[in-house]
Amino acid sequence: MTSSKPSPGGARPMRADARRNRERILAAAEAVFAERGPSASTEEVAARAGVAIGTVFKHFPTKQELLQAIMKDLLGRLDRDMAALAADDAPGEALFTFVTRMVEQAAQKRTVVGLLAETGIDLQVASSVQMLREGIATLLIRSQEAGTVREGVRLDEVIALLTGICQGALHAGWDRDLQRRTLAIVFDGLRASADRR
Repeated sequence: MTSSKPSPGGARPMRADARRNRERILAAAEAVFAERGPSASTEEVAARAGVAIGTVFKHFPTKQELLQAIMKDLLGRLDRDMAALAADDAPGEALFTFVTRMVEQAAQKRTVVGLLAETGIDLQVASSVQMLREGIATLLIRSQEAGTVREGVRLDEVIALLTGICQGALHAGWDRDLQRRTLAIVFDGLRASADRR
């Protein structure tokens, strides 16, 4: 039986089944909005998640709250992704791997960000990247120690590059080929001379 004792902060912890429903709703919403764009409805999200529409509204009373939760979930995944890459035994490519994933996510989340802007929430790429600053710094240091990123590359430069690339991918909806070609040029500039491709 799931405990419903209040947590130290006063709020009751989410039951396991409710937590699973919330995760299914977020995954379904991400897919539905990416496929159908602004015309997608919460009913479609509920159907894709395999839950009743009331369950969607219980977790996310408005479409805006659902969209915000998708972005928060994405940032959480990126943060966990960074931690895993930083702990990897082969850190040389960690920074490049993370930047590639961020650009992919920016291109994929174009619809969600556009919908947030329509509801009056202007999601700034720069502020999202800044939230990940500490993890990016760790990846940069580890890549420099591994000799794959030039010693002189600074954190603010990496963040500026990442912000610009993600902004481009987000607003122009870069396809995979353009992402690959653009990142190849950027990575060539970051790599230590002996490691350039």
